Amino acid sequence: MDKKNALRAGALVAGTTLMMLLMSSPASALVRDDGDDPGSGLSVIETLGLFVVAPLALFAVIAGLVMVLDKSKAEHRVLAPKSKPKAASKA
Repeated sequence: MDKKNALRAGALVAGTTLMMLLMSSPASALVRDDGDDPGSGLSVIETLGLFVVAPLALFAVIAGLVMVLDKSKAEHRVLAPKSKPKAASKA
């Protein structure tokens, strides 16, 4: 019974992939549409900056702000196993 399900799943994936490839042929068209006015291309450095460096920098800024602005109390934090929370000092 397991082989039957695997064969069915494989056929479904193959069929879906084939249909997606057949339907996406206009996406790689060589003829431009009316009114199509593409800009100049990006260099390798611009592409890496836009799609790699910028998201990493944005992630770092958000993570840094979350850590700096964290106002949770020490007794509410999740600790490693067998560790004890620090005693609250009363000043």
